[in-house]
Amino acid sequence: MQKRTLSFWEIWNMSFGFLGIQFGFALQNANTSRIFETLGADVDQIPILWIAAPVTGLVVQPIIGYFSDRTWTRLGRRRPYFLAGAILSSIALYIMPNSPTLWIAAGTLWLMDASINISMEPFRAFVGDNLPAKQRTLGFSMQSFFIGTGAVVGSLLPYMFSNWFGISNTAPEGVIPDSVKWSFYVGGIVFLLTVLWTVIKSKEYTPEELAAFEKRDKEAARPVKETAADKEKNIKNQLYAGIAMAVIGAVVSWYIYANSLTKELYILFVGLVIVGVLFMLTSRLRKKNVKNGFTVIVTDMLNMPDTMKQLAWVQFFSWFALFSMWIYTTAAVTGHVFGTTDPTSELYNDAADWVPVMFTVYNGVAAAVAFLLPVMAQKTNNKITHLIALCLGGIGLISIYFLSSKAGLLLSMIGVGIAWASILSLPYAMLSGSLPSAKMGYYMGVFNFFIVIPQIVAATILGYLVKEIFWNEPVYALIIGGLSMILSGLLTLRVKTNKRLNIDE
Repeated sequence: MQKRTLSFWEIWNMSFGFLGIQFGFALQNANTSRIFETLGADVDQIPILWIAAPVTGLVVQPIIGYFSDRTWTRLGRRRPYFLAGAILSSIALYIMPNSPTLWIAAGTLWLMDASINISMEPFRAFVGDNLPAKQRTLGFSMQSFFIGTGAVVGSLLPYMFSNWFGISNTAPEGVIPDSVKWSFYVGGIVFLLTVLWTVIKSKEYTPEELAAFEKRDKEAARPVKETAADKEKNIKNQLYAGIAMAVIGAVVSWYIYANSLTKELYILFVGLVIVGVLFMLTSRLRKKNVKNGFTVIVTDMLNMPDTMKQLAWVQFFSWFALFSMWIYTTAAVTGHVFGTTDPTSELYNDAADWVPVMFTVYNGVAAAVAFLLPVMAQKTNNKITHLIALCLGGIGLISIYFLSSKAGLLLSMIGVGIAWASILSLPYAMLSGSLPSAKMGYYMGVFNFFIVIPQIVAATILGYLVKEIFWNEPVYALIIGGLSMILSGLLTLRVKTNKRLNIDE
């Protein structure tokens, strides 16, 4: 039994919800730093306030993926999660610009990112569920198109409301401008309506059909049956990995304490201790033949396909670069390019309004080239295409240091846009062929670790570097991001694809 080839419009409908998801995500990325600064955050505090977003994704996505793999309702397998996340996200988008204090805004960011992740994670698995292998690159490219299109409008909204409709982009100290507020209100409506379109217009295969596809995949892959000795070795490896992570995390956490280093570093290394303990606990439970959702989730992290492990490094450095851009572009443009740090001044707000325009350009470029990347990949391959795209993105970020005009800043975003389109599609196309069908949602969620972890690293170290090493000049964080993106492109050449892993529970 084979999955049928879907028409262009069927793929369009099943991806349309990403338009709204990215609409909300773009508003979050382009305006959260501005909201934090307006509510009194110092520039070196912004990264740690942003930490809510990646930490939330780290926890939510694999759990949502695990349960969506095992869900079947009248709405199907993934669509209940699309809808629940959309409703929660719309509520959070309304609350965010009305936050009366900095800490309420930070808490709302946590809620908003968790809700967006509930909708977004199953969309990745949706492509693997519904499309045959030959159409998956097109499916992920279609998602990239909607991500770019949604982000264009979402990023541009404050500028449009201010310059086209005369809505004020300034406000008293500690108050979010009306142009930002109305952008978030519209974003909440668009998010909900587009996801509803996908829920209503798309269909999913039944559990019986998915089981038949999984059986065929396993037969084609000719899996080797795990022996008792193999299982014992796997349990020991899990124990040793847990011990190693716990020890490294504890030692580095002690070093941070003993040398009075920035407290934000605790987030990363205490987290490593927690993961290590979870690995050791799971190893002990498996030794006693205990099998439940917890042991499956933790164990499958250990059994990732080689392709996924190789792509992890690519994802780490590319998303480190993106996170540096999202949290520091506003401060770099207002301070380095336009020479102002006063959030109540007209010059600052004009410069801050230009950042969403910049983000609009890179997202517009991403939408424009989304369907060109598969063509280029056919003429070369996915790895070479991704390498070129990431190098162009890195050059674009680095160039901001040398620019002094609004037009130049827009040109720098062209390379970033090409990289963004590639990041949103080609790693998933390379990964999907190596994943077991029955665990597509879970592994797509775990793959998010390699998006989230670099963001946590960026949030914990970039603030320190900017304050202590780079004289409170945020533009240097963008240079680090550019170099990181180029490195991720080079690491793409190490990735080996088309090796499927089958894991029996």
